[in-house]
Amino acid sequence: MARDNSPKERQRKQLERKQGRRASYDRILIVSEGSKTEPNYFREIRTAYRLHTANVEVHPSELGTAPIQVVQYARSLFESGDRHKQIQPRAFEQVYAVFDRDDHTSYFDALQLADSLDGKLRNDNKQAVCFQAIASVPSFELWLLLHFEEIRAPIQRDEVMRRLRLHLPGYEKGAGQVFTITCDRLGVACLHVSLNTHDDPMSASRSCTRAIADPALTTCAHSPATSLTGPSSSWPVLR
Repeated sequence: MARDNSPKERQRKQLERKQGRRASYDRILIVSEGSKTEPNYFREIRTAYRLHTANVEVHPSELGTAPIQVVQYARSLFESGDRHKQIQPRAFEQVYAVFDRDDHTSYFDALQLADSLDGKLRNDNKQAVCFQAIASVPSFELWLLLHFEEIRAPIQRDEVMRRLRLHLPGYEKGAGQVFTITCDRLGVACLHVSLNTHDDPMSASRSCTRAIADPALTTCAHSPATSLTGPSSSWPVLR
């Protein structure tokens, strides 16, 4: 009997192999507004902790960059999957929609939609799914700046970039190797977030970073994040 070597059959086998590599920890889907900065950062975390792409999927929004579109795409990708990306429907325990505050008119609608989905969606194991909006105010670069400075007051986007470049000369949006350069100060950033007193969602960026890194921390005893932050159980629970 001839072997079926059709593209569809090859794709099915590749997906089975991908699923077979999954570890027992949570499967995470991250959808970002940006096509480079945030995906690069989270993919670097995935690489640094040697996590399989089957466990941590990172994709830019394909519906648009407005916050509501990022959340909608994250929901759609979770619910329907994408055979071209080899993503099965509802194959995650945690879903994150990552976007900047900027002057988007749909910002609050996006937060409300994400909140309404949190714990309401069910995955392929019939478990309630954590669905969170990761809103950076004013921008994702604030999370990077917190690796170097304690910030307790609102700060403008341009000022964030100016001060960040004092620590990372030549930094531009979309730059690579940012996590590699800053990971040894991850504990410092977490401390600075915990000291922050005004209502700012930058703590959510840590939440998303932690969600990826935590599974690895239990097995990477000598990783920089472990030595700086201690075991994952010592991290505050964030929303």
